[in-house]
Amino acid sequence: MPQTSIVFSSMLGPSCSGQVQPGMGERGGGAGGSGDLIFQDGRLISGSLEALMEHLVPTVDYYPDRTYIFTFLLSSRVFMPPHDLLARVGQICLEQRQQLEAGPEKAKLKCFSAKIVQLLKEWTEAFPYDFQDQKAMAELKAITHRVTQCDEENGTVKKAIAQMTQSLLLSLAARSQLQELREKLRLPAVDKGPVLKAKPPAAQKDILGVCCDPLVLAQQLTHIELERVGSIHPEDLMQIISHMDSLDNHRCRGDLTKTYSLEAYDNWFNCLSMLVATEVCRVGKKKQRTRVLEFFIDVARECFNIGNFNSMMAIISGMNLSPVARLKKTWSKVKTAKFDVLEVEPQPVPGLVPPRVGLPAVPASPLQKFWEISRQIHEFMTWTQVECPFEKDKKIQSYLLTAPIYNEEALFIASFESEGPENHMEKDSWKTLRTTLLHRA
Repeated sequence: MPQTSIVFSSMLGPSCSGQVQPGMGERGGGAGGSGDLIFQDGRLISGSLEALMEHLVPTVDYYPDRTYIFTFLLSSRVFMPPHDLLARVGQICLEQRQQLEAGPEKAKLKCFSAKIVQLLKEWTEAFPYDFQDQKAMAELKAITHRVTQCDEENGTVKKAIAQMTQSLLLSLAARSQLQELREKLRLPAVDKGPVLKAKPPAAQKDILGVCCDPLVLAQQLTHIELERVGSIHPEDLMQIISHMDSLDNHRCRGDLTKTYSLEAYDNWFNCLSMLVATEVCRVGKKKQRTRVLEFFIDVARECFNIGNFNSMMAIISGMNLSPVARLKKTWSKVKTAKFDVLEVEPQPVPGLVPPRVGLPAVPASPLQKFWEISRQIHEFMTWTQVECPFEKDKKIQSYLLTAPIYNEEALFIASFESEGPENHMEKDSWKTLRTTLLHRA
């Protein structure tokens, strides 16, 4: 694999070089170890799972390439849960430690321990949610306990472990709090109720009463998009990819119920679509409905100009929902030029919205496939660090995130109230809805 220079922290001490030397990126061979690894043009392309795990664990004279660490930790969950990998890493560490203790170079124990802590630090920073599992946390504590036994003099390794553990716990707490917050904000869709002619009170807020500037609303939508993208983790993406992959029947499928961030991102698209439809259908007067429709078309255009294609497509999706699309009298009043934005072909705008990560074509070597997946996910993760350049408006965001939205049934009721059914199919649907509501009352 390509060699890179890795600078360790000061905890390594003077007896251990803080920079990876040429050759340290490839571990020495051995029975059941790197002898089972196959390199091509200096790049690791194949190996048994056991050999790949051993290649992950540092020695006194070796530290794995950072790209390999990320790729292996990311892809290993397809074959085994993180706590099992941690257990095997701990076993390999124990075996190496015992060899060092039995040999003449006991002074290298601290250097070895520091490298193990560095590996664990990179693991906990890149994939903190791996340690949400109690088994994984127990394995982490067991490994760190072993490596601190040689650090009785100045406690540098213990200090590094304490800092790593504190950072990990903070990451897990933050993610848990974010999940709880989103659960609270996930309001049920509003049922319009049994009274068919009930229109919203005049004093009730609508989107135009909160924000009448399409650009400002597009900017606030971009804030929300980037906040949700920023909470997506590599393991979330790999979880989905591993479920899509049907080539390996022995893979570890994991638990899709833990992909909260992806679920929240997907739910936001659906909520925005339903919010757009609600804002249009809830308006009683055709002139005002036309104004709301034109406003959302302008917002979609501003989202396109910004590069926020996800919000743009959610808005278009909302306007294409049947309860909105059927409002022909309303659409006939919309200015023709405004339809241009609905026919654009989105092209990525550098520096703002991340590209979607898809499953790549499968090369001949499964490991090459994981290199490619890792590259794509790593590229996606760099986009999650993008900061929104627009000023946040809490009032507008609060409305977007908490405004009541109609469910599908309520949308059709409001739509038929605004413009009556025009054909037999719509008349039958309207009759069925009325009957259902009367029985419910």
